[in-house]
Amino acid sequence: MSIELKLSRSNRIFRPNESLEGKIIAKFPSSISHQGIRITATGNVNLQVRGGSAGVIESLVGVLKPVRIMKESIEVRSSGKLSSGTTEIPFTVMLREGQNGFDRFYETFHGANISIQYLVTADIMRGYLHKSLSATVEFIVESKKTNLLKKPVSPEMVSFFITQDTQRHPLLPELFSGGFRVAGKIITQCALLDPLNGEITIEASAVPIHSIDIHLLCVESILIGEKIVSETSLIQTTQIADGDICHSMTLPIYVILPRLLTCPTVSAGLFSIEFQVSIVISFQSELAKLHPKSDPTIPRLWLAMETLPLRLFRTN
Repeated sequence: MSIELKLSRSNRIFRPNESLEGKIIAKFPSSISHQGIRITATGNVNLQVRGGSAGVIESLVGVLKPVRIMKESIEVRSSGKLSSGTTEIPFTVMLREGQNGFDRFYETFHGANISIQYLVTADIMRGYLHKSLSATVEFIVESKKTNLLKKPVSPEMVSFFITQDTQRHPLLPELFSGGFRVAGKIITQCALLDPLNGEITIEASAVPIHSIDIHLLCVESILIGEKIVSETSLIQTTQIADGDICHSMTLPIYVILPRLLTCPTVSAGLFSIEFQVSIVISFQSELAKLHPKSDPTIPRLWLAMETLPLRLFRTN
């Protein structure tokens, strides 16, 4: 005895004001009676806290409830019987905007503290003497086509320089005696389906390079009362160089953005989701060997970094 949900689109991607279509597949060894079959589609902004963190959000998140973006519920069958074997029941739910105080849907996103999630649930109600049967599937919401940019936005390249003078934390003493200089450029406005690209050049370094990494960071902010609480988390690391590289040689930067861990940059009043890109130079050092599992986002003597804001958007 089981039921499952199968959506009409294999990628499960739908847009606001479209019809969410699919079917309920019920399998029973013998016929059963039911008190009705209902489909419910919901969208919520959930405040999530990582289990090991001990920040301000963790101490206050208990007083915050999920923010509902939408809820649509329809009865696809009134009370009756389902025969033995496999039964397929089609359904259609409209994803209407403008409910619960939100004038639009926000794209699906799974972050460390903020999750925007859309679910569709099928319930076969069987009365007081039997447990109801249910199945739930997540569907993905992307911006509706009328809100998408018609033409690709010209990528905005920003030049950056990394030297001992641009760092706000102490570095290896050898770097100050011999010096180092890194130059490059990277885009700071990027379409979600396009790669994040740029280039970087090690112009000089008194200490051999261990690696060059590009960190994609997410800044999640929540409005609690009159205060805005923000936390930054690392969502992806891409290594573009391993070992000491030739000086004055230009290296390409090419990063593919993760689908569910990114979304268009959003500021919704109650919450905001923003992104940053961090270029991290790691130098060969005995100190680094003593801390092989240290957090790469925390400044260390053997790390030099430059962090830039990154605006993400969706295009056709």
